[in-house]
Amino acid sequence: MKKITLLTALLASIIGFSQTADEAALRTIFTQSLTNGKSYDWLNHLSNQIGSRLSGSLGAEKAVDYTKEELEKLGLDKVWLQPVMVPRWIRGAKEFAFIESEPGKTNNVNICALGGSVATPALGLKANVVEVQNFEELKALGKKNVEGKIVFYNRPMEAELIQTFQAYGGCVNQRYKGALEASKYGAIGVIVRSMNLRLDDLPHTGSMTYGDLPVDKRIPSAAISTNDAELLSAMLKLNKDVKFYFKQSCKQLADVQSYNVIGQITGSEFPNEYMIVGGHLDSWDLGDGSHDDGAGVVQSMDVLRLLKESGIKPKRSIRVVLFMNEENGLRGGKKYAEVAKQKGENHIFALESDAGGFTPRGFSFDCTDAAFEQVLSWQKLFKPYLIHFFEKGGSGADVGPLKTDSNVLCGLRPDSQRYFDHHHASNDTFDAINKRELELGAATMTALVYLFDKYGVNPISKTSELKD
Repeated sequence: MKKITLLTALLASIIGFSQTADEAALRTIFTQSLTNGKSYDWLNHLSNQIGSRLSGSLGAEKAVDYTKEELEKLGLDKVWLQPVMVPRWIRGAKEFAFIESEPGKTNNVNICALGGSVATPALGLKANVVEVQNFEELKALGKKNVEGKIVFYNRPMEAELIQTFQAYGGCVNQRYKGALEASKYGAIGVIVRSMNLRLDDLPHTGSMTYGDLPVDKRIPSAAISTNDAELLSAMLKLNKDVKFYFKQSCKQLADVQSYNVIGQITGSEFPNEYMIVGGHLDSWDLGDGSHDDGAGVVQSMDVLRLLKESGIKPKRSIRVVLFMNEENGLRGGKKYAEVAKQKGENHIFALESDAGGFTPRGFSFDCTDAAFEQVLSWQKLFKPYLIHFFEKGGSGADVGPLKTDSNVLCGLRPDSQRYFDHHHASNDTFDAINKRELELGAATMTALVYLFDKYGVNPISKTSELKD
């Protein structure tokens, strides 16, 4: 009995020591970020000195140079550029559109070309409109009712859904594949309701695809603001002969070379086990990409700085990867995974921040049940910071290609209620960033990296569990 009692006391002592040490480490990380953070200053430069960073643009090139230089200042063990060929699409002159209720009577509306769209004819495009909610309605109308017209996709994001990314996922296919589907029935253009939960005058861009459609069969595609989508829908209900005019001059140019930006702290015990944190360096061109995804870029950079500033010497090699071309091709994420596979690198963990710089709530994890049990044992450590929403689910587009049967992929999950007010729109700007929220996100990411580096990705032993 005495031996059992002593063993129990020893185990309790080990658990208590581990818990206390981890609590202290997280406290140091959060204090460093909130009192000595760099993420806000870095984002200020990216947003206000460089601006939008569409793949293949001068802004993207400047962002590569700037972030590489800043990572080199941190005294990391290695900083380098990884070449990747990316598409180059340009918007051209500002788009113009109006609704014509009768000859000579028009209402100007707010639109923007979708990324990857072809231009309208030089003088613009005007035609009658058919409104649909989904591809099933489009199919039911058939070629007879669609040919020669502009298809107007008007399915809104579902406001009753608390998870706004779920609402986004429920309607984004009309933006991405809308032109491809409409072209099957002879449509000459597409207008898509912006992916936005609120009513405003800002059109939201985003990627779209033509699939394998020949170039001469491709039709122009644009997003319309939610206010103007409501107006167009109301006018169509009163008059089916309403016409829509729009003009855009976008172009798809030849691919150009760009880069992923990578920095590394080499592990002291397991240098060949890699853990990465990252966000995507490119953005759309309407705003300056502060939330999507400048926030994720600077938070990921600050993870490595915070580890150093907190006196933490990682056991495993920690990399920050700033991916290029997430928005319109995912070339950077695919290239990084391809090179990692060629080199036989063992990526045990990858964390992405690509959901805005708002208040962090927790993480979603793509991992085994056993690994997730380990994660749940850490919730108690995050609870004092009100950051303990952990669930199994998706991770991030750029880290997705690294998935194996045994590694852990995860995504930072900030509060998302305001995210789609800014997503892909002209108001995704630095003034929408809250410094403290941004710094809390950087600290949250660093804390999770610290724990996975300390305990690895296999289920932790009973002696170091932190469950209640």
